Amino acid sequence: MPEQFKNIAIDDAKELLHRGALLVDIRDKNSYFLEHIQGAIHLTNDNVSDFVLENDFDKPLLVYCYHGHSSQNAAQFLADQGFESVYSLIGGYTQWKNEQR
Repeated sequence: MPEQFKNIAIDDAKELLHRGALLVDIRDKNSYFLEHIQGAIHLTNDNVSDFVLENDFDKPLLVYCYHGHSSQNAAQFLADQGFESVYSLIGGYTQWKNEQR
């Protein structure tokens, strides 16, 4: 089955966020609480069901992890749940942070 999400570069991701996309951080709890991209929702196995029920499937969704690998699985899962425009951040939080310097 083909992927139902797109990988997205940081510059394009910033534009997507500027247009109102939801931002989801799937890293572990401690990493999220230490630092995360402003506006990110921390998505875990414990709250993913509520997230799916409470959010608009038509709104673009940007998912990130540490390096951009795990977020691809999460993005595919969220696309499978019905989200129509799902993106995985290339390079993840590490790349995002490096480009902010």
